[in-house]
Amino acid sequence: MDERVAVYGVRVDQETRCTHYNSTVDVVALKFPCCHKFYACYQCHQEDADHPPEKWGVTERDHHAILCGHCQTTMSINEYMQTNECPHCQHPFNAGCANHYPLYFE
Repeated sequence: MDERVAVYGVRVDQETRCTHYNSTVDVVALKFPCCHKFYACYQCHQEDADHPPEKWGVTERDHHAILCGHCQTTMSINEYMQTNECPHCQHPFNAGCANHYPLYFE
């Protein structure tokens, strides 16, 4: 049985790619603290949610708020911020996502 985590957004595929970010390395979804839902990206949250996004605080980086869309493993924010690939399946992540950390994390 396939127990996939629900990921919200615009045209999200099986590996969490969306209409905004859809390269082979765009396989990360982020849980937003405001609604506790995984979204493919911040733009998907803006388009789908009925509220403004909230950021994870500095003291909340132990929360498993990151999902690898390739293997469906969650990881803590700290784990995610210290790697460019999934620690479970080694699928590469988009290194450019680090440019968006200020949108997600304090």
